[in-house]
Parts: sequence; structure tokens; C-alpha cells
Amino acid sequence: MEHTNNIITLRGELGGLPEFSHENHGRRFYRFKLNVPRLSGAVDTLPVIVEESILQGLDPCSGDMIAVTGQIRSHNIRVENGRRLLIFVFATSVTAEDGEPVNNVMLTGYLCREPNYRRTPLGREICDVMLAVPRAFRRADYLPCILWGRVAQEISNCHVREQIRICGRMQSRCYTKLTEEGPEERIAYEISALSGEVIEETPE
Repeated sequence: MEHTNNIITLRGELGGLPEFSHENHGRRFYRFKLNVPRLSGAVDTLPVIVEESILQGLDPCSGDMIAVTGQIRSHNIRVENGRRLLIFVFATSVTAEDGEPVNNVMLTGYLCREPNYRRTPLGREICDVMLAVPRAFRRADYLPCILWGRVAQEISNCHVREQIRICGRMQSRCYTKLTEEGPEERIAYEISALSGEVIEETPE
């Protein structure tokens, strides 16, 4: 079944050889980082999870260009002081492929909290939303998205349970978390939207 409400396509440089991640129902999964440059020169380092069978026949070397297609997934894990939302790419195909960097995301989901609209000190409009993107077996992935400018203003007028469609890219962002042990450097992952629209649901 094709998940047309959650599609990510990437092409970037392999940040290291795949390492064993976990086993689930007899299926073995591996993880690796993919480095995808932006036009600005900054680099998004994105976590990828892939089943062992998809890697068979691929002989990757660190630094190779790799193309990945799949979905963006979330997983809520317990940590010492509460919970943490993990965001990663769940790959359905991985191939060695040269070419220009690619980072394209298409999501359709429902707002699961009220949008957070604000302006930067320089006056730039920003809107943060949390999108619940349905998948099989009545599950959903909860994905943080950030919108800019006119799109931010439009989506800021939406409310919980409204359905929206976002096109953009997945990005990584470093930040400092203050913990009881002191400052801790962490990486957040979010979808930076280039466009966004409200989907009007027609009554059955």
C-alpha cells in the first residue's frame, strides 16, 4: 500500500556505514545518517532506518551518494525525566545514486495542537504546528513542522483537527537543553514547509 500522505525523497552523502538498530518480529533493521546539503551551504544530517533486506545488494562506503525514498516516522520513548519524541526516516528503498542533493517532503495530516504563530526580532513570520499523519493500523506519526511568511500567517488561523497538506524539506537543528546534569547538546528534526494548504473535507 502506497502512503501518499507521507512521502520523503532524499539524495545525499552517506554519513557512515549502516549499523544494526533493532529486531522486530524477526526482521532486522539498520540505521545510518544521510548528509543533505541545503542551497545555503548548511547541511542537514538526517537519521534513516532501513530493513536489512533492502540493503542487500548495496555495497555502500562512507561518503557515497545515496538516494532514499520512504516516510517520516515518529516514536515516543520513555526517558529518565519523561518522554522524548524521536523523528526519523523509515526507508522503503535505498540505492547508490549520484546527482544533485534532494530533500523533498509531502505530508497530509491533522493539526493535533493549536498553531504557534510569532514574529522574529527582524519581523519574519513563523508558525509552528504539530501534524498527526495517519498510517496503517489506526496509528499516526506526530511530526513538528515550521512554516514561514504568508504560509505561516494562513495556517495560523487553523485549529485542532483541521487537515492540511505541507510540501517542504526535512531539516536538522542543533540546540542546547538545560538538564539537571548541566547543558546538553541535542539535535531536533522538523519539516520546514515551502507551501501549505488547508484541505476541505467533503461530507460523505
